[in-house]
Amino acid sequence: MLTIVWDVDDVLNDLMLQWFHLGWKAEHPDCPLHFAELTCNPPHEMLGITREEYLASLDHFRNTEPGQHLSPNPEILEWFVACGDRFRHIALTARPLETAPAVAAWVMRHFGDWIRCFGVVPSRSIPGEPVYDRTKADFLKWLKCGDILIDDADDNIRDAETLGLKTFQVPQPWNKSSLTVAKMVSQLSELAIRT
Repeated sequence: MLTIVWDVDDVLNDLMLQWFHLGWKAEHPDCPLHFAELTCNPPHEMLGITREEYLASLDHFRNTEPGQHLSPNPEILEWFVACGDRFRHIALTARPLETAPAVAAWVMRHFGDWIRCFGVVPSRSIPGEPVYDRTKADFLKWLKCGDILIDDADDNIRDAETLGLKTFQVPQPWNKSSLTVAKMVSQLSELAIRT
């Protein structure tokens, strides 16, 4: 049985989209940008703020009621219901450790029937915290059991391919993926049939 490693934010959910509309635009209604124009991640320069200001805004949103109760991606959830039991699943997120408990609970609430493992790579180190992995690739090298990575970030996709994993990049404004979620889950279903 193949093991799929799933990114959480902007793959299993739409964190950045919700942050942009319910967090950033609510606090900055004069912002002329649309979500589809956020072609860089992080988008701080496009927003005219520092990286630290952007991260503070995103982290604040993650801890709000809407940020902790995001809806799962409906196409991916539908695929899990139909085919999820044909694979093993791991959730792997890169975010601050203090926000990990809430997102782990979110993953278990929405995908816990299938995803039984949860990993986190701290996106920012705090003095005194042990550093085991600096990137998702470091985590995957240590884990040694992932076959497929599904992510939205170019660097994570590139690094996973270097490690020999099959990859699927979920389309977002900040990447150049031509794959739709519908095509991706169709290809995953084909993999389930072949294995």
